[in-house]
Amino acid sequence: MLGFLIVLLASFCFCFQNVIVRILFNEHILLGLFQTGGFVSPTLQNSFLLMLMRMLVAVPLMTALASRFYAPTWRDMGQLREQKHRGLLLRAVGGGVLMFLYLALLYVAIGSIPTAIAIALFFTYPVFTALFSWGLFGKRPTYFRWGVMGLVLLGSYLTLPQIGELAAGQNAVGILCGISAGITYALYTVNAQKSFERFHPVPFTWMSFAITLGLAAVSLLFWPVQISQLDWLPLWIGGFLSAMFTFTAHLLNNIGIRTIGATAAATIGASNPAFTVILAWLTIQERLQGIQVVGALIVTLSVALLSQENRFSLLRKAKDRLE
Repeated sequence: MLGFLIVLLASFCFCFQNVIVRILFNEHILLGLFQTGGFVSPTLQNSFLLMLMRMLVAVPLMTALASRFYAPTWRDMGQLREQKHRGLLLRAVGGGVLMFLYLALLYVAIGSIPTAIAIALFFTYPVFTALFSWGLFGKRPTYFRWGVMGLVLLGSYLTLPQIGELAAGQNAVGILCGISAGITYALYTVNAQKSFERFHPVPFTWMSFAITLGLAAVSLLFWPVQISQLDWLPLWIGGFLSAMFTFTAHLLNNIGIRTIGATAAATIGASNPAFTVILAWLTIQERLQGIQVVGALIVTLSVALLSQENRFSLLRKAKDRLE
C-alpha cells in the first residue's frame, strides 16, 4: 500500500509539472485572479531550453539532498568505476539517456501535432512496460491488472477531447514520436526496476538528471534559441517550480518502482492525463466537459481498484482454502 501511495503522489507531482509547462507555453488565467503565461512558443528549441533550465535547478538540488535521502549515495556512485560494476554503470547511464530521449521525443510530438494527442500517444507506455517486464522478468501481468490497465487508458482517452480532431494528413513524424516517447519511457522504467536490484533509486535518479542536463546543453548547441528575446524572470520562476516537481516526481516514482515494480507503477502513472485535466480545471480554468468528468471518474475508480489488488488476492486465496 505504501508503494502505491508513493507512486500516486509522484503522479500528482507530474501533473503540476505538466500544468506549469502549459502556462509557460500559453497564456492562462491563474486561479481566476490574473492572466499569465505564454512566455515562449512551443518549439523544439524552447523545449530543450526549458529542459536545461529545469535540470540546472534539479541537479544541484539532488546533489545537496542525496546524502540525506540515502547516506551511501556517493560511495555507491564511486563503486561504479570498478570493473565488476560495469554492467550496472551501463544501466545507470542508459537510464539518463532514456530519460533525455523520451523527453525529446515527446517535445517533438507536441511541436508537430496537438498536445492532447501527443500526451495520449505517450501514455500508452503502461502497455509496453507490461510487455517489457514480462519479457525481462518473466512475470506475466494478471488478467485483473490487464483489465485495470485497460480502464485507466480508456479513462485517460476520454479526458482528451481533441483526440477526434486528428486529420489523416497530419504530421506522421509527430505521431511516431509520441508513440516512440511512450516506448522509450517504458524502457526507462523497466531498466530502472532492473537497476534497483543492485542500485538505490537516489543515485540512479541523480545520474539520470545529470545526463539529461548534459544532453540538453549539447542539443542547444545544435538548435540554439534567440535568448535576447526571452523574458527570463518568469522563465526561471517556472523552471524552478518545474524542477521542484520534476525532482520530487522522478525520485518518488523510482522509489515506487523499486517497491511495487515497473508494471504496477506504470499503470498508476497512466492516470496522469486525467489528473492533469482536473488540476488544469482547478488552477487555470481550462474547461472540463462532461465526457472528461466521466473519464476522470473511470481513472480514479480504476486506480482505487489497483490499490486493493493484494486484498482481492488474499480473499481469493482464503476462499480457495475454505473450498
